[in-house]
Amino acid sequence: MNVRKSALVALALFTTGAAQAEVSANLGFASEYYYRGIFQAESSANGGLDFESGGFYAGTWAADVGDGLEVDGYFGYGGELGDFGYSVGYTGYFYTGDFDDTYQEINLGASFGIVALDVAIGEYENFTGPKLDYVYYALTVEKNGFYGKYAGFEEDFSGEYFELGYGTTVAEIDLGVNLVFNDSDLSGTGSSDEAIIFTIGKSFDIK
Repeated sequence: MNVRKSALVALALFTTGAAQAEVSANLGFASEYYYRGIFQAESSANGGLDFESGGFYAGTWAADVGDGLEVDGYFGYGGELGDFGYSVGYTGYFYTGDFDDTYQEINLGASFGIVALDVAIGEYENFTGPKLDYVYYALTVEKNGFYGKYAGFEEDFSGEYFELGYGTTVAEIDLGVNLVFNDSDLSGTGSSDEAIIFTIGKSFDIK
């Protein structure tokens, strides 16, 4: 399945023309790594590589999760119709150690003005247990670097969280701070949890 999807996106990228292609890289560090309201690791370094051409995109991103690396691969297409934005894509989450097992999902996104809705429909390999299905949803409002997000899970996964944050760029360095408030299903502690996270990053244009 992954090979076929990769071949399709490679063909689509080729047909858009190399003249429009943009390649960039990024490096970053987070005081704590939370993803979708779930704690992953302390003081995590990360980095990625992205390719964009005529609305099509593909890339990879990796982060230190303590027991090895999380390595993500993704591709898709996004565009705009007036004030309405849309996207569809695929993401796979893979791990070099025993921290977690593979996730694969289809990503759908829509935005209008300062409001964005994201939905992921995925499958979790779950080590030797039965595979689990999940749906992730997120509603985000963003303006002038400030954002608020309400998100959660359905199907075999459950839980909700709320996130507030701000991001800016100073001397070509990306800086961010965000607050995460999750419920007991996501915290894994039997009660709700909260965290304040600081991030710093740098992007590089390669082509």
